[in-house]
Amino acid sequence: MNRRNHRTSRKGGYIFTAKKHPEKGIMSTTLGIISVISIAAAVYLSYRSAGAAVTQYGAAVFLVTLFSLTGLILGILSRMEKDRYYLFSYLGIGFNTVVLAMISIILYAGAYGV
Repeated sequence: MNRRNHRTSRKGGYIFTAKKHPEKGIMSTTLGIISVISIAAAVYLSYRSAGAAVTQYGAAVFLVTLFSLTGLILGILSRMEKDRYYLFSYLGIGFNTVVLAMISIILYAGAYGV
């Protein structure tokens, strides 16, 4: 292959790929976004009522915990797939990890009165 053909193939050529975003990664990101919005709403509504959290907020945060754990598992499973784009996998893992950290902080603060 001479130098001229090498330049032409780089300049005008297109690279087609069969890579796709994994469905598990998209679902993980969706669950993470739902979890972030839900926990932010529960914290905000508890703050507005001077820290008096209603039982429904606790139930919502419990469901958010289940969503986040499911989303984290889906994100990790989607990251292990080969020949895929991993943007949604990383976003899902990140969102769900942040939500689980926020829940841990809330439980720590509630247990020790911080």
